[in-house]
Amino acid sequence: MLFMVIETFADNDVVPVYQRLREQGRALPEGLEYVDSWIEASFAHCFQLMRCDDARLLQEWVLQWRGTGVHFEIVPVVPSSETRAVVEPYLGTPGPG
Repeated sequence: MLFMVIETFADNDVVPVYQRLREQGRALPEGLEYVDSWIEASFAHCFQLMRCDDARLLQEWVLQWRGTGVHFEIVPVVPSSETRAVVEPYLGTPGPG
């Protein structure tokens, strides 16, 4: 499954998080895969796409980041192409041209 992890940085301060990342890495438990991430221009949020089959791995990972001033929101997501396949039967027939 894919998960969008939304990190909110205390006081928009990413420096403690980047210091920890540089010193200790992502601290991912086996079975949790980092896919990609994006940082908001204001440094308020990071959006990380993660993949795993067991949400407990995300819980374990979040616990590794205690004390860094980060708040985590974890949202299960489905790729748009896969969602379209699910929705397609409900769209009906296309109208005239």
